[in-house]
Amino acid sequence: MASWDPAQYLKFEDQRARPAVDLLGRVDVTVPGDIVDLGCGAGNITRLVAQRFPGRGILGVDSSPEMLAKARAALPGARFVEGDIARFAPPAPPALIFSNAALHWLDDHAALFPALLGRLARGGVLAVQMPRNHGAPSHTAMVEVSRMPRFRDKLAKVVRESPVAAPAAYYDVLAPHAARIDLWETEYLHVLEGESPVVEWTMGTALRPLLAALDGEGERAEFLEAYATRVAAAYPKAADGKTPFPFRRLFLVATAR
Repeated sequence: MASWDPAQYLKFEDQRARPAVDLLGRVDVTVPGDIVDLGCGAGNITRLVAQRFPGRGILGVDSSPEMLAKARAALPGARFVEGDIARFAPPAPPALIFSNAALHWLDDHAALFPALLGRLARGGVLAVQMPRNHGAPSHTAMVEVSRMPRFRDKLAKVVRESPVAAPAAYYDVLAPHAARIDLWETEYLHVLEGESPVVEWTMGTALRPLLAALDGEGERAEFLEAYATRVAAAYPKAADGKTPFPFRRLFLVATAR
């Protein structure tokens, strides 16, 4: 996995934080226990979780040393550990497992989500937000460019076309294990500034592993040029010079039995 660049990711910190705030607003934790922020990244969302649930132990887990260094500096009162979020087992069953924009990087959600629910204390809550924008031009353009003969062989195993299922699929896998399930989708209209803001947005997330798999700056520049051309056509600037960027996300709050 390519390394994360906290500065690139946080270029759109306010817009990226909005879904986490909306998710937190639907979470009610009534049982004792700590809170795990799974895929905590730079810790900016972990801070919001800690503010929402004061007095609880906070454990952030991420695989990126670069992101964790930022998180430890931002929230010294929490504990942060480097680890594989797919396999991480908390030292004691937590009251809340919170994950914002992280679990779409993992496969086999049919097994993953019941496993996460099973790690909670009885009555604990699994709260997840994942981008489900993979059918939009911001993401389909990546697939199109990845399939060009110039890049196809290098990127065939890297590109992920549709990592997040429809909401009903998550209901089906969680219903046998959950006391309550709340599922919904929201499409945000982010209004971005800059010359190529959608490219800048995806460079902080979905484009990252594709660019890392290419050889040298020249090859990466060629990929970005082909991608940016498609994105500019799909997301034209408005009359005020800003770029409206629709982005769909899936939300899930499930309570363990």
